[in-house]
Amino acid sequence: MKRRSFVALTGAAALASPALAQTWPDKPITMVVPAPPGGGTDLIARLYSDLLGQELGQQVLVDNKGGGNGNVGTAFVARAKPDGYTLLMQYSAYHSANPALIKDLNWKPDDFVGVAMGAVAPHVIVIAKKVPAEDLKSFIDYAKANKGKLNYASVGAGSVPHLGGVLLNKAAGMDLVHIPYKGAGPATADLVAGQVELMVVTPPSVSGHIRSGNVKALALAGDKRLPDFPNIPTTAEAGLQGFTLDAWFALFAPAGTPQPIVDRINAAMRKIGKMDAVIARANQLGTVLKDWTPGEMNSFAKGEVETWGKVIRDNNITFTE
Repeated sequence: MKRRSFVALTGAAALASPALAQTWPDKPITMVVPAPPGGGTDLIARLYSDLLGQELGQQVLVDNKGGGNGNVGTAFVARAKPDGYTLLMQYSAYHSANPALIKDLNWKPDDFVGVAMGAVAPHVIVIAKKVPAEDLKSFIDYAKANKGKLNYASVGAGSVPHLGGVLLNKAAGMDLVHIPYKGAGPATADLVAGQVELMVVTPPSVSGHIRSGNVKALALAGDKRLPDFPNIPTTAEAGLQGFTLDAWFALFAPAGTPQPIVDRINAAMRKIGKMDAVIARANQLGTVLKDWTPGEMNSFAKGEVETWGKVIRDNNITFTE
């Protein structure tokens, strides 16, 4: 009798996913951003949210849950019901670096399933307007002449801008001091105000300030120039060979979300990513769109966890830096 009950329950669970997928969505969907408004993750979430709502037939609400180096919002989605109504627009460092940085993390990468890649962004090296340098070489010379006196901002300990600053220091032989902030918004504000000298950051956070001249862009840490920023040289062109640094912003769902729902969201995201207006806006933000399946997203994210974990361990980087 107990065996028959177990089999019946198992069969009911197997049937639940297709049934849920057929009626989904019948209420608004929440897209959690684990960072404050104004940063790259928030901008990419808002690039997709309204159009995703139109494609799915229900409103997609962006909910900023910043704090804890991204862990407040990330943990919230990890604990959410896997029914397709709570999604996470995740920033690469939160997903890839936090597991190696933070002891007793209240979530793990396996708590999520990849849905779609939102955008990939090569980092740009920007400096405050007050800094007496106009290119990467002159800044490196200036930093070496003022060893230990200059600061670089990051969007939080363990973020890609933090790790990028560590690697930039090593590659260029500098000694910039790390100043962590709670998100790209406040970090960028202090860079513009001249409170910090340098930032390695994704273009969406500073694209407007680059265009207005509020900050100076020295180099793009990618292998080719961006279409909307043709005057920013790559790091190789600027004389720093081998220094490349990408961030990404990807949509995840809680593990256990029915595959038909994941596939439907993925199809909608990929359709949006082919729209001319979205491509133009992505170029304007300095990002690159990727047409990936859920399987490709999951494989990539797993590799990123391994790659950044090694960087953190090899450089003895801690969350308290």
